[in-house]
Amino acid sequence: MKESQREAKPLLNKNSPSPFKERGIKGGEVTINFTKMQGAGNDFILVEAGKVNRDWSRMAMAMCNRHFGVGGDGLLVLSPSDKADLRMREFNPDGSEAEACGNGLRCVAKYAAQNGLVSAGTHQILVETTAGIRQAKLYRAGGKVTRIQVSMGKPRFGVKDIPVLIEPSRGEAVDITPILDYPLTIDGKELLLDFVSMGNPHAVCFWQHSVADFPLSRLGPEVERHSMFPNRTNFEVAKVISRQRIEARVWERGVGETLACGSGACAVTVAAQLHGYIGNRVNIKLPGGILSVEWDGTGEVLLSGQAEVVFTGEWSGEV
Repeated sequence: MKESQREAKPLLNKNSPSPFKERGIKGGEVTINFTKMQGAGNDFILVEAGKVNRDWSRMAMAMCNRHFGVGGDGLLVLSPSDKADLRMREFNPDGSEAEACGNGLRCVAKYAAQNGLVSAGTHQILVETTAGIRQAKLYRAGGKVTRIQVSMGKPRFGVKDIPVLIEPSRGEAVDITPILDYPLTIDGKELLLDFVSMGNPHAVCFWQHSVADFPLSRLGPEVERHSMFPNRTNFEVAKVISRQRIEARVWERGVGETLACGSGACAVTVAAQLHGYIGNRVNIKLPGGILSVEWDGTGEVLLSGQAEVVFTGEWSGEV
């Protein structure tokens, strides 16, 4: 991110009236207006938190439940920020908090533009996340936001950055050097993994066969919770179709298999470029749709795609 972008003044500040809607709490219950959104099938529940702090982990577990709640891959909590235009936190269905979420970031940017959380007609939004300040660019046609490109930060490769616990003989030499084709045997199957941090941990496996045939439901949770990943990990299996196209599936940490994953698509792109499989731009075909990713090999990874509102509603339940 350019220095000028980091120093950009947020549209919301401590002295400005907050557009965020705070909801009253009566007894032990609360009613919250929410918006369900999706990006390439990766679906989220967005709520405006205002300055109210609640047990968002508990709320995510309840609201994201697809049988007894709203249903979603995550809960996005929006609040004011004194560092950017707004702040985003993302909670997984198991209650854990994710550091980065590319598809969620695009959904938040579109929501902010359409619901008055930023100035009308703005083309750039700065969002504070756990992984740092992220920039979102809005592209419009006919007065409507048709595409959002988000900066996902620079990928990191150090064993402490990911983090990953590997054998000391290798760890001594890989503080910043990318770790590619690291062998890990799961359930009798050897996987060659590439480790990438996009603010959150990723393990990428390139597969020569159709990704649809990969036993992700069986091996995904084993990789996610392997002892070599102290904070667990997201796991991607990918097949290179051409220098411009990759097919992938993702097992998300704290979620399970999802139809798409923005940070996962970025991790796949970075790993593929390090292997020399692709150039600076690639389309990642996921079960829920196509995400476009750009990386120049040194700077920030850029993720592009659509974000759509599915429906709106009210949630009533215990805080």
